[in-house]
Amino acid sequence: MSSKFKILSDQSLHFVTFATVQWIDVLTRPEYKDIVIESMEYCQNNKGLIVYAYVIMSNHIHLIISAKEGYKLSDILRDLKKYTSKKLISEIENNDRESRKKWILWLFSSSGKRNSNNEKYQVWQQDNRPIELSDNNMIDQRLDYVHNNPVKAGIVFESYAYKYSSAIDYCGDKGIMKIKFIE
Repeated sequence: MSSKFKILSDQSLHFVTFATVQWIDVLTRPEYKDIVIESMEYCQNNKGLIVYAYVIMSNHIHLIISAKEGYKLSDILRDLKKYTSKKLISEIENNDRESRKKWILWLFSSSGKRNSNNEKYQVWQQDNRPIELSDNNMIDQRLDYVHNNPVKAGIVFESYAYKYSSAIDYCGDKGIMKIKFIE
């Protein structure tokens, strides 16, 4: 793997994307997205995660993040993905309203069987594609990209209207999760 996709400095800003296996549209229900928010908040409060920007789409997540001094960003991401995987599986298994339950669990199980790192299911793709944001142009470009993702997907007309994004924070209002503004 090239150093382009490795975390070399945990305290530097990184643009990170992680997606569900086979790009399955799993994060379509608010309760599933809330699991991701809950986990990110836990990582902020207990594992040294600093979130500057985020968007949770139906099959992937974009983040601009770093780690507090003394924490490893790769460890935080590993724990975030592990926890959300277990919680999402449990929520899907127990959700009587989930019409795609068998199909989703079958896809996660099929992916899990092909990967020796898993016991049963695999929810997230292995890679995170971290890109260190080394200058203001990169930061501005990725910040716009993160916040405009729901607009380009046709979910909302304005980025600040998407609940599961930090775009509203950058427009001067308060979103559902605390962030640290990029200075």
